[in-house]
Amino acid sequence: MAVLTLSASPSALGVLAAVAGGAGLLASLGSGGFVDRSPRRPILVLADLGRAGALLTLPLAAWLHVLCLMQVYCVAAGIAGASALFDIADHAYLPSLVGRERVTEANARLGSTEGAAEMAGPALAGVLFQWLTAPVAVIVNAATYLASAFALSKIRATEPVGDRQPERTGLISGLATGAGLALGDSIARVLLFTSSMGGLFGGFFSALYILFVLRTLGLGPVVLGLGIACGGLGALAGSFAASALARQLGVGRSILLCSVGSALGTMILLFAPAHRASAVVFLVGQQLTGDFLGVIPIILGTSLLQSIIAGEALGRVRAVFRAASGLAAVIGSLAGGVLGQAFGVRQALFMAIAGLLLAPLISVFTPLWRVGDMPQSVRSSP
Repeated sequence: MAVLTLSASPSALGVLAAVAGGAGLLASLGSGGFVDRSPRRPILVLADLGRAGALLTLPLAAWLHVLCLMQVYCVAAGIAGASALFDIADHAYLPSLVGRERVTEANARLGSTEGAAEMAGPALAGVLFQWLTAPVAVIVNAATYLASAFALSKIRATEPVGDRQPERTGLISGLATGAGLALGDSIARVLLFTSSMGGLFGGFFSALYILFVLRTLGLGPVVLGLGIACGGLGALAGSFAASALARQLGVGRSILLCSVGSALGTMILLFAPAHRASAVVFLVGQQLTGDFLGVIPIILGTSLLQSIIAGEALGRVRAVFRAASGLAAVIGSLAGGVLGQAFGVRQALFMAIAGLLLAPLISVFTPLWRVGDMPQSVRSSP
């Protein structure tokens, strides 16, 4: 909407990504303790309803001819904050639903579901944006959040009270506990480092990606959506491969090697020629390769953290991860917008991918590299 309806510049897109990242950061800072002492399912439902409500203000403003970038910034901030809360609650909720011994399987199934959704969602979005205008596409997006809230409301499993933090703690105390657990464990500490670096250079990359595809390569929203849908196919395949790869290579090696491979796969797009048909091939190749390898570290890294941190502290630890990566993403988004404006979008994206390679290459020399099987017992508890 920012690019096609409001003709946003690279620096404006950097600000947009930074605003969203900042809101996610603030929500992460304040919600860890709240999630740990509250039932998680109602939080998930309310976060979905909040995101739907925020999105619906955009088509309303567009039809009233008052839509502006400032409103897009505000809505992006609201959605990012609700998404951070949803992510933290979701992360803490899953082990209590399936049991700690099945978190890898459960995360892989969630990954396959997201991969399948990515195959359909972006392609549909591209068609809606191009044929029926951005406001209609945003209404459909809002409807998906309402569908999610409805589905979550139908979960009937009883959440164990033992998985909740019994006492109310202050914001600083909750963050200190989460940070202490994350930094005090040698494996969680490396995961926090890689997550933060991924947020920094991922924010850098995401601030410019859509602009590069739509303007530099001259591909339309439909082609972009279809390309991302191919990425969903890659992510779907990667979600099925995650557990098998972890058994063959070990959990730690799989996380780090696939992170390197995903960054290199993402680089494919930057070599796309000016010829439109050839650029489509490069877009599809980048999405397939980058998403196939990129989903594996997400599944295994999430499962590993859920396996080593006690359930009653998962919300606070996840909040620290979200806050660290969110702060890094704000910095990266602003830097991406500035560097894209100064040096060109393609050159700035090369810088972002070079940064994405740093953390996994450094982490080869840490204890994460030596993690073989998924731990079956908690290593860190408050």
